[in-house]
Amino acid sequence: PAPSGSGATQRAARKRRRGPKAGPGSREGKRPGGPAAPAPSPGGKRPADSEPTQRPVEKRPGTSEPAPSPGGKRPSASDLTPRPEGKRRDGPKGAPSAMGRPGSSGAAEGGVAGLLRRLGRLEDSRRRAAELFGWLLAPVSPREFAERHWERAPLLVRRGQPGYYAGLFSTAELDAILRSGRVRFGTHLDVTSYAEGVRETHNPAGRALPAVVWDFYQNGCSLRLLCPQAFSDTVWQFLSILQEHFGSMVGANTYLTPPGTQGFAPHYDDIEAFVLQLEGKKHWRVYSPRTEAEVLPQFSSTNLTQAELGEPVLEVVLEAGDLLYFPRGFIHQGDCLPDAHSLHITVSSFQRNSWGDLLEKLLPAALQMALEEDVEYRQGLPMDYLGYMGVAHSDVVDARRTAFVEKVQSLVKKLISYAPIDAAVDQRAKSFLHDCLPPVLTQSEKALSVYGFPARWQDGGTCDVDILITKDTEVRLLRHGIVRLCNEEAGVMLYYTTENSRVYHKEEPKSLEIDPEYTDSIEFLLSSYPNHVSVDSLPCETLEDKISLATLLFEKGILTTKKPLVQV
Repeated sequence: PAPSGSGATQRAARKRRRGPKAGPGSREGKRPGGPAAPAPSPGGKRPADSEPTQRPVEKRPGTSEPAPSPGGKRPSASDLTPRPEGKRRDGPKGAPSAMGRPGSSGAAEGGVAGLLRRLGRLEDSRRRAAELFGWLLAPVSPREFAERHWERAPLLVRRGQPGYYAGLFSTAELDAILRSGRVRFGTHLDVTSYAEGVRETHNPAGRALPAVVWDFYQNGCSLRLLCPQAFSDTVWQFLSILQEHFGSMVGANTYLTPPGTQGFAPHYDDIEAFVLQLEGKKHWRVYSPRTEAEVLPQFSSTNLTQAELGEPVLEVVLEAGDLLYFPRGFIHQGDCLPDAHSLHITVSSFQRNSWGDLLEKLLPAALQMALEEDVEYRQGLPMDYLGYMGVAHSDVVDARRTAFVEKVQSLVKKLISYAPIDAAVDQRAKSFLHDCLPPVLTQSEKALSVYGFPARWQDGGTCDVDILITKDTEVRLLRHGIVRLCNEEAGVMLYYTTENSRVYHKEEPKSLEIDPEYTDSIEFLLSSYPNHVSVDSLPCETLEDKISLATLLFEKGILTTKKPLVQV
């Protein structure tokens, strides 16, 4: 089928709408071809595609719409990844209401829910993360991906398995989420369109009720669910495991697009994007960065026009079960074909997680330390330096200029010796832990943690309230990456993720001030993971301290026990 940018497809899409097609003059808060909807509330301006919404890492990953390809040909991507043997089956077609039903291909094999159950039986959370990332890329190995594609080039994985992602997310689940009454336009859901080169957002104010949302969809609008992990337990668990692999926040958006339409303009993002095609199919084009400045950019682009694009390096129709990865800086656009809707989820990571971002933390701290410890940095500038330094004097040959430049270079070079590299890394880790999703516990983990502790009200009084940890109680961290020790002016702080929100930064960073004598015990627990250790083996001075520390960490959900503390 021809891309939706073609005249024939545009005309066909217009016929499916119930009213006149929205033109460039249509306003935000109106449905294309539908009745007027409430305008956004004052101050409720929607950001551009390149601006953050709810979770920064989820900025505009992975949707936009293309122009017709030269000659209408779709190049093969077989040079990027081997195609599995066997014929590719067509993805689901038609309206989304037929999608996401129990019993679809892959459900019998357990689907994503079964995968997560199997991962939950692994003792080490680092292994869970590595196994899940391997499953995400399969049959491409993580090593091949790291060497050939990560931050370098797009990757296409064709699987011919429509049910590969079964159970991760579906239009049926989106409908149920809308019916929960918790979704609000702009905060959780964007309604978008892109036609004749015009990108528009159509968010009314208030709650996103099914009747209004599905009317937008029926009139040709795309639906972007921001932060699906706040509504879907499966997406939450999926992302919370992956974040340990990346060591950087992992976010997601889902995108539902009607047949023959498009929702977003071409653009590039500041995140590494993994597009998982869940239902239907979508035609994608990916372009290399246009300049060196756009290679691995710090920030996303504005919406681009078709005239600003060159030839795509990859053009493909993704079908259910397929995967498309592209690095930050790669321009992308995707349109829905006339014969099927599309639902995909974009999993994203590595926003502002570069060497430069680390140096932004490190260099000011190094300069502050140098100013405090080295008098050379506090000595005054030459009284006459304004007379020979500056752009106006840059072409002047002057021995004073040479000496000034050499002095600056010497101070900058010496600054390295004052750089508190480990402390700067700890501050990055502290930010990461604030970004993190809270861990999702398996049933067995709950039974061994404070979350499954059987304290309750029963028969007119409290029951099983006391947390009785002894010297023989065996404990371990719930996950390897849920805590971080940081030395700060206020003292030694232990940051942790167990009380984080599923909504990005809804909670303040969670931390405990730790007595310095307890730091060895925290480090001992980290190095012992995933093995259990007895409370008595913690390197605290007294048994009382050992039990006190273990009880505190257990109450915060940081520690679990080898056996339930109370038998019920």
